Amino acid sequence: MKRYGQLWSKIVAFEDLLQASRQAQQGKRYRPNVLAFNDNLAQELLQLQSELTAQTYTPGGYRTFRIRDPKSRLISAAPYRDRVVHHALCNVIVPLIDRTFIADTYANRLGYGTHRALKRFTHFARKSRYILQGDIRKYFPNLDHDLLKAALRQKIKCPETLWLIDRIIDGSNPQGEDTEYFPGDDLLTPLERRKGLPIGNLTSQFFANVYLNGFDHFVKEQLQAKQYLRYVDDFSLFSNDRPFLENAWSAIADYLTTLRLKLHPIKSQLFETRYGANFVGFRILPDRIRVRSDNLRRARQRLRQLQQDYTTGQVSLEHLIQRLQSWEAHLLHGDTHRLRRQIGDRWRFTPPPEPLSVKILAPLEPDWEV
Repeated sequence: MKRYGQLWSKIVAFEDLLQASRQAQQGKRYRPNVLAFNDNLAQELLQLQSELTAQTYTPGGYRTFRIRDPKSRLISAAPYRDRVVHHALCNVIVPLIDRTFIADTYANRLGYGTHRALKRFTHFARKSRYILQGDIRKYFPNLDHDLLKAALRQKIKCPETLWLIDRIIDGSNPQGEDTEYFPGDDLLTPLERRKGLPIGNLTSQFFANVYLNGFDHFVKEQLQAKQYLRYVDDFSLFSNDRPFLENAWSAIADYLTTLRLKLHPIKSQLFETRYGANFVGFRILPDRIRVRSDNLRRARQRLRQLQQDYTTGQVSLEHLIQRLQSWEAHLLHGDTHRLRRQIGDRWRFTPPPEPLSVKILAPLEPDWEV
């Protein structure tokens, strides 16, 4: 197994930190923290470079908030300078480790994504009678720090790079209070092991793929599952052989315990593909692909908010068009002709009213004639 060394000089090079800052600010350029950083960009990057080189860099505190999309999730946002460091690290290590991933894992990878995953899922579903859909219970909050570090050390041997990786992992804030016990644990084991990664970090998204990379190879190579794919913590196996999938389900549950993870007891199911399966916001049926109703409901809520924001002048026409085109491009991956027509007929976006122009009249000349 190849391990990569001598990576540190690339990570801390000024040119690479500058590139990382450009990536970190995409879509956020006018936020106050980004403007403040960019106002003194060279000095900020030199300071980061100095801290990294001397190994005195310490991640800052997270800003946390909760979203419901649709289920409740805790989102943790790192300070902007830390996000620059995350990009600098990932720019170097991701291309090296990504090549060890299987072809059918689709989340947070360049050139992959939801729509390519949907196409592959549909291909498997329509040629197979059965599907085993698995969902890992509270995946990001339960990622074990020691096991993640061990997995990364199987790929990387550069001491300074491993120091930075450990800094980022150890700097994670708590993501949940659940206490889970696994074979071999004593009463205190779950309390002594640190776990959980912030969902909002670029590094967390990559580390999440690394953590399940061994699992992917186990399913493909040891279970001999020819039709398998994963998107973050959702995975699916397809087959015409139901007993094969039943045995695989049991083996997968056992393997996940070695990663201190558990399958979701309700969302993990084995059923016939003819009934349709939900995946990345769509429902895949034997003869069509529909948008999931909960996904459509959230989209209508966003459209209403977008409608209001455009009318009040909070978003520009350019931003409005971009958002609508993005939504339509997403819908084009399903059988949504009628749905797109309904949306086009129903939703009207009224531009903000023109400011009233007040005509200032010259004062009337007094009439002195009697």
